[in-house]
Formats: sequence, C-alpha cells, structure tokens
Amino acid sequence: MKRTIIYHIFIGLAVIAALPGCSGGSRKTLDLKTEEDLHGLTITTSAGNYYDEKYSAYDDIDIFRVSFEADGIQAVRQGMADVFVSDEVALTPEDMDRLQMKMAFRGEESFDVAFAVRKGDLALQEALNSFIEEGKADGTIDAIISHWTTGTPAPEMPAQAEVTRTGKPLRCVTAVNLAPVSFVGEGGQWMGMDADILRRFATLGGREFQMQFQELGSAIIALTTGQCDVVSACLYVTEERQKSVDFTIPYYECHPGYFVYDGGKSSSMGFGERLKMNLVTEGRWKLIADGLLETLKITFLSILLGTILGAGVCAMLRSRRQWVRKIAGIYGAFIQGIPTLVLLLIMFYVILANAGLNGSVVAIITFAMCFAWSAGSIFDTSISSVPKGQTEAGLSLGFTPLRTFTGIVLPQAVKKGLPLFAGECVALLKSTSIVGYIAIQDLTRASDLIRSRTFDALIPLLVVTVLYFVLAWLIRVVLNLFLKNK
Repeated sequence: MKRTIIYHIFIGLAVIAALPGCSGGSRKTLDLKTEEDLHGLTITTSAGNYYDEKYSAYDDIDIFRVSFEADGIQAVRQGMADVFVSDEVALTPEDMDRLQMKMAFRGEESFDVAFAVRKGDLALQEALNSFIEEGKADGTIDAIISHWTTGTPAPEMPAQAEVTRTGKPLRCVTAVNLAPVSFVGEGGQWMGMDADILRRFATLGGREFQMQFQELGSAIIALTTGQCDVVSACLYVTEERQKSVDFTIPYYECHPGYFVYDGGKSSSMGFGERLKMNLVTEGRWKLIADGLLETLKITFLSILLGTILGAGVCAMLRSRRQWVRKIAGIYGAFIQGIPTLVLLLIMFYVILANAGLNGSVVAIITFAMCFAWSAGSIFDTSISSVPKGQTEAGLSLGFTPLRTFTGIVLPQAVKKGLPLFAGECVALLKSTSIVGYIAIQDLTRASDLIRSRTFDALIPLLVVTVLYFVLAWLIRVVLNLFLKNK
C-alpha cells in the first residue's frame, strides 16, 4: 500500500513538472490608455474593495471577483479576465517581468490611505494620529514608505530595551499579503510599509505587535466585533467605509493601477525554480510546517473533545426519557442544518466574541460540537446493532449491567462502528481547511499566504494536497490497526 501511494505521488509530481510555468500562448497585449478603454472588457479585483464597488455600476464592464490579489493576477494570465485592477504598488517591476504582466496605465484618481480603527475607540485613533503627525513631520513615515517602494535605507527601529511591554498587544489585521504593503517575510515575520509603521507605533507605546491576515470583509467584521484593534491594507478613506469604521489621518497617497498580460515578455522558470521560490525562499516552508501543526492540533483536539461529547449525545439518544431524546434530536437537526463555516463564524464573531478565546480554541469547540453529533449517532447505531440476546446472556450469567455493556456489547459495537468513525475523522480533518476565515494560519491558509507572495498557485496547493492526503491515510491506518487489535 505504501508503494502504491508513493507511486501515485511520484507520477503526480512528474505530470506537474511537465506543465508549463506560465500560460498565455499567443495572446495579444491589450493597449489601454484610460478608463474609457475598459468598457466591454472583464476586470478582476478583490471582492468588496473600492474598485469592486466602482465598476459594479457599469453595465458594460464585467467583474471577476477574487479573494486574493494573486488569484486576480492568475485570472488575467489565464485569459479569464482582461485587466487586473489594484493599487499601483500591487506589483513590483520584478514580479511583472516574472509574471508576464505590465501596468497598462496609472489611474488619475488619488486616494488617501489610512488605518481603520473600531468606531468609538478615540484613544487609539488619537494616539495613532499623533504618531502619524510626528512621523510625517520628522520624515520617519516617508522614509519607511520610500524604503519599501524605492529601496532607500530604512529608518532605524527603536530598541526594544527602551520600552516596557506593559500595555496590551496591538492586534493588527491586514487584508493584503503583498509587497510592499505588508507580507510574510523571512522567519514568518510580517514586513512591508504598513507592518513597519504599526510595529514602530506599538514599540514606542510599549505594546507587543501582532499581525494576522484576513480577507477585507472578515477583517472589518473582526474590527467591529473587537477581535482586533487596527485594520491595514492600503485602505482608501471613502464615505461608505466611514459608516462602519473610523480612520486615522492619512499616512500615504495612492493611485489605481491597471495591469494587463504582456505577451512580449517571456518566462522560462522551471519546476525546480518554482519549487525553490515557493518553499525555500524566505523560509516559506516554515509556513507550511506551522500550518501543518495547527491543523493537527485542531483536528485531534476536536476529535478528542467531540468523542467525549458524542458519548453524551449517544446517552441522550438512548435515554428512556422522551424529552431527553427530543433535545438530542433538536441538537442534531441544528448541527446538520447549518454549514460548518457559518457556525464557525457565528461562534467566533457573535457567541464567543467577548469571551477572550483565541481562534484555535473557538475552532476546536465548534468542530467538536459538529463531530459530537456524528460520533453520537455512530455510537448509538453501533450499540443498537448488537443483538439484545448478547445483553440478556451476560445478565443471565450474573454480570452487572455495566460489566455486560463494557465486556460484551461495547467490543462488538466498536468493531462495527469504527470504520464509520474513521470516515468522520477524515471528514473533520478536511473541514478544518475553513479556519482561515477566523485568522487561523492552518495548512490551507499557509498555502494562501505563499501564493499571495509568489503568485504561483500550483506548488503551494500541490504540497497541501499531498499533506492532506497523507494525513487522511494515516488516520485510517491508525484506526484500522486499533480495530485489528480488538
């Protein structure tokens, strides 16, 4: 069996290696000069951002919405969209050469860029405003931005020894994992102009700097529900956004950039180079390793807690009291009727929003609740499948009801129910891939972070696919070994 798995993985890698590094073929480069040239085309942009709202009003412009900037770029390269619309700093010259992209034109609009804070949090807003004013006056903020946009030397950060970590952590969420705004760099540390500005603010205020990545919509929800303190993403200050959050004073001015496929450029990056770029450069394999550990932790703790709760659900289903069985039935209908993702969001942003629990704990509780019903149903069905004569025989031999159950009924029920239980464990493992919606860096989110930096979906998703497959296989192997020993 091991040889079969290795063989299939090897064949899969060989096929992937034969795929071309880039697509595009003989497509022509669009000659766009102004926004008037966008009519009749398909543009791609991140869902919910300014460009999405703006171009949704045009009947003759189609919008291909994506969750990540990298997906929008791939949509253009693969011919699913004509133009990628984002901030002018979205792609560096090196990335445009590698990806066969170019900026067709720079938009005439200019936007103030600021940080978003929760409405009513005047203390933080005023502190950030004061910090930005001082930083603009002494040139520190402009020096940070210039460092990340033009490569000039970065200003020296305050020494950590000069501050006292007495304040609460500054919990920041960025909706962009993209240089030069904010991105995960060497050693998993957040870098970029937004990250450096907020890190400096936290350090000067004696606070620990924390940053996580979430899509813009989820980031705003996290801000309004108190899950974070600041949202950054090269955010434009608009009247619509000011209805939901407050903004600091601007620290930067940005223009739109309209990027198209450039058929005149060539890309010859081979599979080995792509593998190195996605896993070795900046130690990106560590993101996969950390995500794998997080996935394992959530999966096995959810299975453990869910199994314990499932035993209780089973006891309720087998209760002699009708009202107890009805409660169990209502619980089952509730769990089966709500998508796991929706339940996870409700638990994180509503029910447990003010409980002070981190995302991993909320995820474990949520998945355990879902797993409890599946496990409880399996336990109930397995026990019911054991003939009643087995119980009667044990009692007739003088065994106590408990001894009869644990010594006669339970071993038979385990053998019958374990294959179904193994299937539910694998299903739970795969369900954990949604925890990125509440800012947990699991295995799937790690691949998202990597492809947002490299704009290469193939390698990160391939690695994650193989790891999920191996984990699912190991779960079945372990439980089958347990079954054989019974």
